[in-house]
Amino acid sequence: MSRPAFGPLLFFAIAFALSLYFTFAAVQGDFGLFRRAEILGEASDLRIQLTKVRADVARMENLTHRLSDDYLDLDLLDEQARRVLGMVRADEIVIR
Repeated sequence: MSRPAFGPLLFFAIAFALSLYFTFAAVQGDFGLFRRAEILGEASDLRIQLTKVRADVARMENLTHRLSDDYLDLDLLDEQARRVLGMVRADEIVIR
């Protein structure tokens, strides 16, 4: 009696299926190539956002320093008081 030759065929079918699975996972999976591209894009966007936030922090630190007890910028104080209180001097003309 002869044995059927399913052994090598089954081995190659399983090996092919596993290689397809691992190739798909390497490209589409949680740690695949597409996810890496997304992460790199997000990192680039976050670096741009960080630059903007740092610029805002530097601007706020400058304004805070200019209104501190050690150094008082009277023009900035006048501007802030006018903005908050909505007041103008008697000799000024307001154009809207």
